[in-house]
Amino acid sequence: MILSEKHSLIRKLVRDFAETEITQEIQDRIEETEQYPQELYRKIASNGLFGIKAPKDLGGQGADTLAYVIAIEEFSRVSMVTAIYVSGANSLGSGPLMLAGTREQLEKYLAPVARGEKYPSFGLTEPGAGSDAGGVATTAVRDGDYYVLNGRKCFITAAPVSDFCIVFAKTDPSKGSRGISTFIVDMKLPGVSFGKPEKKMGIIGCPTGDVILEDVRVHRDDLLGEENRGFTNAMKTLDFGRLGVGAQSVGVAQNCLEEAVKYAKERKQFGRRIADFQGVSFMIADMATEIAAARELLYDAAVLKDSDGPQASMHCSMAKYFASEMCNRVAYKSMQIHGGYGYIKDYKIERLYRDARVNSIFEGTSQIQQMVIANSLLK
Repeated sequence: MILSEKHSLIRKLVRDFAETEITQEIQDRIEETEQYPQELYRKIASNGLFGIKAPKDLGGQGADTLAYVIAIEEFSRVSMVTAIYVSGANSLGSGPLMLAGTREQLEKYLAPVARGEKYPSFGLTEPGAGSDAGGVATTAVRDGDYYVLNGRKCFITAAPVSDFCIVFAKTDPSKGSRGISTFIVDMKLPGVSFGKPEKKMGIIGCPTGDVILEDVRVHRDDLLGEENRGFTNAMKTLDFGRLGVGAQSVGVAQNCLEEAVKYAKERKQFGRRIADFQGVSFMIADMATEIAAARELLYDAAVLKDSDGPQASMHCSMAKYFASEMCNRVAYKSMQIHGGYGYIKDYKIERLYRDARVNSIFEGTSQIQQMVIANSLLK
């Protein structure tokens, strides 16, 4: 896809920011401390990057989904953990609000996210409801002007550092997924607690953990959308999240390719650069081709999603599925080209390899994407 001048400028701005501000020293510190530096977070906020898609009258940039995926791709090319923070604020955390929020809810919750003053999380997954998103067991029982929420959400990205969580709970358990409603839950409400942050393989610096709800009273003003219509909004929101993961995958893969090319030109064996061996050069050719294909699929899906084109959700799943699997293949080949050095933390590919793996798992596994694609074609 040939980008417009506007989208090309967005790519340049985010790339320049990422390459300048997210130094290798900062990335190493994040890995060592497992903490994301607040000074970097504030710089991202001051550049308006937590509100790429939020309306301008709410402090956002009012940009489209293509701009969002380009930004996430460029952040991921340098630091996937940074991309996670930016993506969460622009998709899963803000998506349900933009789909169903009242003006009061948008001003109270979305505007502070766009300004970088508050951070959201997305509470759908549960211990017994991962790929089966409609099987949530968390309940919300009406009690006057309040709903009383009980349940446990797991694998919630940024849960311990979020200010509020978009929680999906059953208001009518007899209706299955048709009885799910959406709530905006302030993380400081009585009865809200967190599980111990998970020790993860990758994306170190963005904590993942449980959100525990014990008789949490949420006012009806924080019911998001209509009662029992939450599952539809969750699925629509996941389309944007899947595009974000696709963008993360393309960005990480691009970095893997760049590291492989650099190493292949420098490393010598048998008196020659390893880049001059056909076995290595063909791997690099395959990597570059797959990245280019994934990028085109991703950008096309982003444009289709904004136009609400036919089978847009299917194309979002295609982009996520192909890009995330591609990312893992490219990371594997890049590490293979690095040989033993790639297994050592002194080389960037070691971190990239670890970060890449989760892309084919979260926001719906590759197998769930295959189901979505097949159902769209065969129904």
